[in-house]
Amino acid sequence: QVQLVESGGGVVQPGGSLRLSCEVPQSMITSNHMAWYRQTLGNQRDWVATIFVGGPRSYLDSVKGRFIISKDNAKSTVYLQMNKLTPDDTAVYYCNTLYSPRDWGQGTRVTVSS
Repeated sequence: QVQLVESGGGVVQPGGSLRLSCEVPQSMITSNHMAWYRQTLGNQRDWVATIFVGGPRSYLDSVKGRFIISKDNAKSTVYLQMNKLTPDDTAVYYCNTLYSPRDWGQGTRVTVSS
């Protein structure tokens, strides 16, 4: 069973920042395009950002310019730096592969509220 462990969530005021981390198996991070997703209560899990194996990145339009996805292969960790947060960013955030997602982790909750 693949284990993905997300962390770094919390409560932050609008305009604030958070950095999420996701520990992934070494074999996964080096051979798969990795992505962050988010899910709000009662809704489907939506894609947020991808970092491709070769390094290029792609973002949901609503987070472009505010979020930065990165990874450290040596640490087997994928990151999501989130800046200028708004209440619309409130969700549980998950990481996984872009294609054929594996078993989902527990996610990390982000709440943006004044």
